[in-house]
Amino acid sequence: MNAKERVRAVLEGRQPDRVPLGFYIVDHDTIAKVIGRNTYVRNKIAQQIAFWEGRRDEVAESLKKDTVEFFSRIPLCDIVTAKEAALLPAKDYQPPKVRKVDEKTWEDEQGRIYKVSELSNEFVCVEDPVAASRQYTPADFPEDIEPQPQDESRFEAFDYLLQHLGSERFILGPGELTAMPLIGGMERGLMDYVVNPDLIRAAIRHDIKIGNAHDVQMIRPGQDGVLFEEDYGTSLAPLISPTMFRDFSFPALESRIGNIKHHGQWAFLHSCGHTWPLLDMFVEAGLDCYQSLQTGAGMDIDKLRARYRRRLTFWGGIAVETLISDTPAAVCQNVRRAVSVAKDGGIIIGPSHSIAYGVPYDNFMAMLDEFDKNAAY
Repeated sequence: MNAKERVRAVLEGRQPDRVPLGFYIVDHDTIAKVIGRNTYVRNKIAQQIAFWEGRRDEVAESLKKDTVEFFSRIPLCDIVTAKEAALLPAKDYQPPKVRKVDEKTWEDEQGRIYKVSELSNEFVCVEDPVAASRQYTPADFPEDIEPQPQDESRFEAFDYLLQHLGSERFILGPGELTAMPLIGGMERGLMDYVVNPDLIRAAIRHDIKIGNAHDVQMIRPGQDGVLFEEDYGTSLAPLISPTMFRDFSFPALESRIGNIKHHGQWAFLHSCGHTWPLLDMFVEAGLDCYQSLQTGAGMDIDKLRARYRRRLTFWGGIAVETLISDTPAAVCQNVRRAVSVAKDGGIIIGPSHSIAYGVPYDNFMAMLDEFDKNAAY
């Protein structure tokens, strides 16, 4: 079997030749070690500075060539997402005017302040006077809109990936999903579900229309599925109650999944946190595969598999915390346990989140080696 056939077999409830493996994201430090050079792929600080400085094409070349080289060197990886060969700014975009305040601080022309987060290797907006002062109403989210098409140059890196790996790997394209909008930020956004529900409903209807319209262009020839991404839980519970999720969010999830399936795509969802109370609704909405399985939030693949056998495929099982902070021996033990569960069906192996920034290279290689030893049926 090749990678496409292997993943499809699991999604369809059949036994493949070995357990499939996939990475939701691989950050730039691991990619750089594998390909032997620095890269813009998932290098969020360097990439953002390059965009601000108008070096878009330089970033695009790195995303194209480095992503393909990385996955070509990791033949065990069956699933490739659009997270590395990401959507780009349009070729004719005009970068915002920014100024460097100091080595870790930048400010844009609208007064937003961005700080370097060394822990996650990205810029974090720590002050946004525009968002802080803006008041939203349902009129900000009209339904009588004509969604504008995406600029085709935005897909340059992803189309290159499809051209070079699409015939053999299972490729997941980017999906637009806003089933649980948090307008104005987490705290303010959650309050609106109680005090301003009409605003939330208007935003959801607006985003469904845009997402469904964009699918015609976003789904590229040769890809196998769509990866939606939206977090619905903390480590202890969903962000809103299951009753509220059913009322507000389920219609959007059902509509977006239904629309991409109309285009012949498998539906995948990445969502962190404790989402046990929402899983039945994921199944009802038509979801094919759920990714993340945050172990610290009680999302254990053995229990998930036992409850949802043949109704939902799960992707995960290797704790990202183990990859980041434990030993290669502990990583191997985690891999063996996850693979043994996966062989009973319905599981794609991968980290519970990503190959995150800071994962020791020895742990990454130990994961691959141990998987290779144990994955065959």
